[in-house]
Amino acid sequence: MAQYGKTSYWDERYTKDPEPFDWYQRYSGLSELLNKYVKKDDTILMAGAGNSRLSEDMYEDGYQTITNIDISRVVVDQMIDRYKDKAALTYQQMNVCSLEFPDESFDAVTAKGTMDAILCGEGSTANVAKMCQEVSRVLKAHGVFFIVSYGVPDNRLQYLENEVSHSHGHTVTHSHSHSIT
Repeated sequence: MAQYGKTSYWDERYTKDPEPFDWYQRYSGLSELLNKYVKKDDTILMAGAGNSRLSEDMYEDGYQTITNIDISRVVVDQMIDRYKDKAALTYQQMNVCSLEFPDESFDAVTAKGTMDAILCGEGSTANVAKMCQEVSRVLKAHGVFFIVSYGVPDNRLQYLENEVSHSHGHTVTHSHSHSIT
């Protein structure tokens, strides 16, 4: 069984297969929802960016400032090299459970598959709680946490309702749960 919750798994995966890969959905399948909730001039944090084309496609669609983080140094180095000509796309190695950004730094945080990967690791419940607390901390007032997950919406919302709203006064609004095929 794949160890999605371990940094070593991701370093090995990206070393063996550096080609771009999009978990669950490409931008074309998410663009309508992203455009509804995230503005083109928002400062965006892409948590667990991996080597997905999501940030590149958002940039090509007019999003102006996207900070990408991933736990894997291997993929971060690959992406820095791949997008060196796109200054609006920055990449840093960072753990979403321990963000190194100041409070209220971002208008939106996108996590595509990130929560699911964390839930596959040791201490999964505590680590998802840390992720939610950190995201809540770095989100500006009225910010958007856009999660793409394979999990049942009620299950994922439980984490948000327990952690996000209590930690920094954010309100959890579940306006849409979509099944995209």
